Amino acid sequence: MVVRSIAGRDKGDLFIVISREGDYAYLANGELRKVDRPKKKKLKHLQPSSTVSGFIKNKLETAGKVTNSEVRKALSEYDES
Repeated sequence: MVVRSIAGRDKGDLFIVISREGDYAYLANGELRKVDRPKKKKLKHLQPSSTVSGFIKNKLETAGKVTNSEVRKALSEYDES
């Protein structure tokens, strides 16, 4: 899912949720926050969107991992629409 940060230094930035654990989500944007070191952020500090990247979702379910370039591409497609 594509989310927007609503609190913290990254306020207003777009991220993709890589995984979720309790009240926290692990986020990556492929630039400052790479997939191998996702940002841990509370769910209450995120604004969810109705957009789910089908490609990223399928890749996470099948392979369990995505690349930084795939995350950047998915976010750029969301940002343009």
